[in-house]
Parts: sequence; C-alpha cells; structure tokens
Amino acid sequence: SQPNGAPPGSPGPPQSGARAGGGAYKAENKRLFGEFLELCTHLTEEHPEVIPFLSGRHQKASPEFLASAEFRNVLSRCLARVRARRNKVYVYINELCTVLKAHTLRRKLPLAPAPASSASSSPPAASSTTPPPPPSSSSPSRPAGSKRQIRYLENLLRVYTGEIRRLQERELDLAELDSEDSPYLQESRLKRKMMRIFERLCQLKQCSSLTGRVIEQRIAYRGTRYPEVNRRIERFINRPEAFPDYSDILKVIQKASARHGLGLARRQMENMAQDAFREVGNRLQERRHLDLVYNFGSHLTDQYRPGTDPALVDPDLAKRLRKNRMVALTRLDDVISRYAQLQDESEEEERARKRAAR
Repeated sequence: SQPNGAPPGSPGPPQSGARAGGGAYKAENKRLFGEFLELCTHLTEEHPEVIPFLSGRHQKASPEFLASAEFRNVLSRCLARVRARRNKVYVYINELCTVLKAHTLRRKLPLAPAPASSASSSPPAASSTTPPPPPSSSSPSRPAGSKRQIRYLENLLRVYTGEIRRLQERELDLAELDSEDSPYLQESRLKRKMMRIFERLCQLKQCSSLTGRVIEQRIAYRGTRYPEVNRRIERFINRPEAFPDYSDILKVIQKASARHGLGLARRQMENMAQDAFREVGNRLQERRHLDLVYNFGSHLTDQYRPGTDPALVDPDLAKRLRKNRMVALTRLDDVISRYAQLQDESEEEERARKRAAR
C-alpha cells in the first residue's frame, strides 16, 4: 500500500545510494579544496567572513566543473602559491572565487501559472486591454556593460592566460596523449572560453571584435573584365574559412553569367575559372602564410633567435630551392589543366546520355 494515501504508481522517495553525478577528479578536488580552506582559515582570522564567502562560491559552482581537471589545476596552483607566499592569500582566494563565479550553476525558477479567473467575475474594462506602448526606437540594442562587469571579465582573461601558460610549460608524456584531459585539450578548451569572453567583452565595451590580423583583411578581386563576375568571386572568397577549388570558381562564374545575361561561352568561362583559381589561390595562401608568421608562436620560444637563412650563404641550396619552386608551379598548372579536361569529358558524356535518352 502507498503511504499517506498516495495513488498507485506514484514515485517513491529517491534512493540514498543513487549517484548524483561526478567525474574522475571529484574526490581529489574535494580533498584539495578542503586543504585550501584549512590553510586559508588560519591566515584570514582577521576577516572571518572570507571563508564563508569562498565556501558559498564553491557550493554554487557547477558539479561538472567541480569534478573537472581544470578545477584541479586551479586548486593545485592556488594551494601551492598560498603555501609559498602566505602574505598574498587574499589575492589567491580572489582568483579562485573568480573562477568559481565563472562556472556558477544558474538555476531557472519555474514560472507559476496565472490563476484562472472565475466565471462570475466581471470582464475587464476595455481600457485595461490596451497593449503597452512599443519600445522606443532610440534605445540601444546592446546596452553597454558596467565597469564592474568589464573588470570581472578582464580579470577572468588574466586568470585563463596564466593557466594556459602553465599548461604550455608542463611536460607531456606519451601516456597522456590518449587522455581526455591532456594538457593540449585543456589548453584548447581554455582558449575557446577566452574567445567567448573576448566577444562578450567587446559587446559590453561596444567596440569591434576585429583584432587587425591579416586573415581578417578583405581580398579585392578584379581579375576579369566583367564587374558582375568580379563581385561574385570577391564575395565568395571573403566568406569565413573559404578556400575554393576550381569547380567552386567555375560555378560562381556560371551563375554570374546566367544571372546577368553575360552570354559567356563554356570554353571562355573555363579559361576565366582557371585564371581566377590561380590568382585567388595564391592570394589566399599568401594571406594565411602571413597570418601564421605574425601570430604563430609560444612564450616558451620568445628568447629564441634564429640564425640566417642557409640559402643566403649557400648558392647551391638557393638554386635547388628555386628549381623546386618552378617544378611546383608547373605541376600545379598540370593539375588544373587535367582537372578541366576531366570536367569537359564528364560534361560531354552527360550531354551524350541525355541525347541517347531522348
């Protein structure tokens, strides 16, 4: 029988042994946080309200984060720093609170349904059903953030930057390559978080998120004598993560010819596509190369000073490199010509099949 007159089939109380969630580092993180609290309790006796505040931040944090390798790394670093520099205990407590606040579990309160009006109640007056006035068009769509919000996000960026530097300096063994929490994967996750924080920070400051990188610069294309074709190719190659092949460029030219009634012949469009593909490919490759040269690197190699180019002092090596470049360009032309020829043959076969089907 059901207790308290509960209807049959109603769920009973939850089992005490049910697992509420957890991760590989849950027990270790709990132990480290206990050590951190115990150490900081003796160092903050003059301000007893600090430890309850830190415990409150910990209780409000997401369970997934509390059982993650990222939280273990932050705890280990803060614990080691407090032990080494006890006079900076409040700095490291604030750093830990900042990370915990960034992973606060936000609970959404369920909205209570509106009480049903009784049938005997009188209908509301006509004036009460007047809809509220529309919002003013002069109000900004993205209000600027407060100084407190901006300082918090900037502080969070500094914390993540320090954690990324520590992960980059960490030694990596072969056993960690297959781990889901390897330093490389942790670094990648932190960098994605930093990108989201940076975009949010730009919204709060009401400024552009463009950083001035070479990869963000727009490529202008004027390779043909048809402005309609040039505009379509330029719009196509400036899309995010765009690196078109020959068939993509050919389709763009065909659509431009059909859309604007240019009346271009098939052979003419193929020749235009070959020339455009070479020029566009070279410019995209050059832009990516420059972006890599300007932005690739690590703080671990800042002190490295490379020597001179060996080809500058070795004429034979320089001659061989020039020869290899000419071979590469020739082979690229051969690939483009062969690809265009195969496309011509496939189109001829398609037309022959259509004629045979008729």
